[in-house]
Amino acid sequence: VQLQASGGGLVQAGGSLRLSCAASGSIFRIISMGWYRQAPGKQRELVAVITSGPRTNYADTVKGRFTISRDNAKNTVYLQMNSLKPEDTAVYSCNIRSIWNGDYWGQGTQVTVSS
Repeated sequence: VQLQASGGGLVQAGGSLRLSCAASGSIFRIISMGWYRQAPGKQRELVAVITSGPRTNYADTVKGRFTISRDNAKNTVYLQMNSLKPEDTAVYSCNIRSIWNGDYWGQGTQVTVSS
């Protein structure tokens, strides 16, 4: 199973992007689906995660601006990003965690926010 992320790009500050991450096959017993990001020279950080329930958790830096959602039937996770800031510039990677198979990672998609 592979994860395919899409939706990144270049946007001006204050703009919006929607990231999508779809699994190429079925993943069973999913614990969580989430998005991480890594900016140049920085460690990878959790942006948002959604678990069964669904329950969501966001990094403080994106609360109120980003929304994570999921489509269980499609094994797809989304990240709606509004009011983007230059400091949101990073490579965004999706993650799906399964009880049976551990972590699946997408290839990453570049998000660049210009000031």
